[in-house]
Amino acid sequence: MNEPPQGLRVALAQINPTVGDLEGNAELIAQFTDRARDAGADLVVFGELCLPGYPAEDLYLKPHFARANVIALAALARRTSGIAALVGFAEPAAAPAERRRDGPAPRPVHNSVALLADGEVASVYRKNRLPNYGVFDEVRYFEPGGEPLVREIAGVTVGLTICEDLWEEGPPAALEAGAGARLIVNSSGSPYLRGKGTDREQMFAERARAYGVPIAFCNLVGGQDELVFDGHSFVVDAAGEVVARTRQFEQDLLVWELGDRRARVEEPLADRDEVYAALTLGVRDYTRKNGFERVLVGLSGGIDSALVAMIAADAVGADRLTCVVMPSPHSSEATQSDARAIAENLGAELIELPIGPAMDAYGETLGNQWTGKGLALENVQARIRGNLLMALSNDRGGLVLTTGNKSEMSVGYATLYGDMAGGLAVLKDVPKQLVYELVGHKNARAGRELVPGSVIERPPSAELRADQLDEDSLPAYEVLDRVLEGYVERDLSREQLVDEGLPGEVVDYVIALVDRAEYKRRQAPPGIRITSKAFGRDRRLPITNRFQG
Repeated sequence: MNEPPQGLRVALAQINPTVGDLEGNAELIAQFTDRARDAGADLVVFGELCLPGYPAEDLYLKPHFARANVIALAALARRTSGIAALVGFAEPAAAPAERRRDGPAPRPVHNSVALLADGEVASVYRKNRLPNYGVFDEVRYFEPGGEPLVREIAGVTVGLTICEDLWEEGPPAALEAGAGARLIVNSSGSPYLRGKGTDREQMFAERARAYGVPIAFCNLVGGQDELVFDGHSFVVDAAGEVVARTRQFEQDLLVWELGDRRARVEEPLADRDEVYAALTLGVRDYTRKNGFERVLVGLSGGIDSALVAMIAADAVGADRLTCVVMPSPHSSEATQSDARAIAENLGAELIELPIGPAMDAYGETLGNQWTGKGLALENVQARIRGNLLMALSNDRGGLVLTTGNKSEMSVGYATLYGDMAGGLAVLKDVPKQLVYELVGHKNARAGRELVPGSVIERPPSAELRADQLDEDSLPAYEVLDRVLEGYVERDLSREQLVDEGLPGEVVDYVIALVDRAEYKRRQAPPGIRITSKAFGRDRRLPITNRFQG
């Protein structure tokens, strides 16, 4: 085990960049660099691709975008003095002398970090290992690097890595340790998953013990479309012990001195607090970064819209939240009373728009061209509500948050252009049972019933016809969520699900619903990812598909 000399002070700058905002991101990096220097740091480490933003998707393929981020990097370097700064950027790849005959065509850029010092770009390290699974499409955009890199900073040899470079043992980190690195730093853009922070710490602890050197991991923080970056940056020493840890879900700057046995170590959030914080940050940044001044929620008096309204109030402030109650002739007085109580408890604006007259107008317009009953009438109610919310959105400039949960989206228990109409699906990756847990937990945290207990206790219903219950159409959510967790998130087959004790007829029914609803999910708004298999980037299946294996 290499014993590190003391003296090098490293700052982890956990910032929230915005994709494409080169000027704003550069200014944020400069501000945190100044703060780190003022705190006595010799080296400040930023997250992966923090200058152009991550993931910038096909922006990386635009040569003028890559050039603009290089120009911004050079300007940032000129502002860097008295400290070394490790900054992530998209580095244009050199064109090969001749086109490859075998293998893929070269990508236009590298996923790189620049070491800025004394007013210039002193070194550049290129990410070696490019993830190409789940939400990651890095092979599409980036040309991999092939060399490890160590640099001396304040008299200490430091190895440079980027995110996935350290997720498995071996090069480049093993080579850097072998080359005498006394510290390995990791600039990362690791999106949030439920419980992933603990997994990261355990994995980096294993690497630190294997290489006999401390590892400093600096992650991004903030929301970017479906993804949330949780921060949770940390340092593990050569024995694998966490000796420094930042806050989660917010910008932070942490300074740690090499050899220090204990710096600031923030306590991680408990499970439900962590999930709730991820959803809140996702809503806040989607709203803020896309320029919305208000958010709107159709409040039914049910559990899902109650949770979305609570998250929205915490994300943007109750003074910027409009709750819209839209009763139909099938809405019970109990649910409408609960909806009004939730809006009042949250301190949000409340608008009431009864939809009975609009339902009558639809009937008169359609005349004898429809039956005016059954599923058609149920969907008309949802679409009227969606139209009203979008009309308010257009008039007021607010973002409509949809309220369907993952259980419903999985099986298609939702109406296209109705309750699916909106800009962000807050609960798209949150199963029904977790919705109940989060509402109960939030009530407990608040010390009062923000959401009345009757909402939690009432059997779930869409209230689109008389005496309707969700379980008229679906298995009990305790069983449904078990099937969905296996089929959607773990890709288990029918036989494997039955082997886990689930009823075969229920498994067959749910699988058929999930597969049939793919066309609906393709038309749904983006939703915040909290599991390893969210609809969208993580799970990509054909709409036209006859495989029934």
